[in-house]
Amino acid sequence: MSTGILDQLPKPFDTELALKKHPLMPSESMNTVLAQEILRFNRLLIVIRSSLVDIGRAIIGEIVMSEDLENVTNALFDNKVPSMWMKASYPSLKPLASYISDFVERLSFIQKWIDTGIPSSYWI
Repeated sequence: MSTGILDQLPKPFDTELALKKHPLMPSESMNTVLAQEILRFNRLLIVIRSSLVDIGRAIIGEIVMSEDLENVTNALFDNKVPSMWMKASYPSLKPLASYISDFVERLSFIQKWIDTGIPSSYWI
């Protein structure tokens, strides 16, 4: 299950490239929003990715299965979003599968914003 989720996740956003394309200027306040969202989603991506990689490593015995990793494993088994992820996440009451789909869509939205410019509508 963790490998399936890892396969869906893109790499973290290139903050430096995004800021070159969309510099922080008083005349374009939405660039500040983009920069903040990139930082927030990169932080969440790192938490999710590292916990899933560590679960794989713990299962094969490379590292010790900590209480936090065990809680993540149990949440995955129960189709719930792990509390470790929710501490870094946006608010959501969705079950795990729907949360991951939603998260990937949000990441896609941010990447499209970086690639093509300010969108005409935004997620709230």
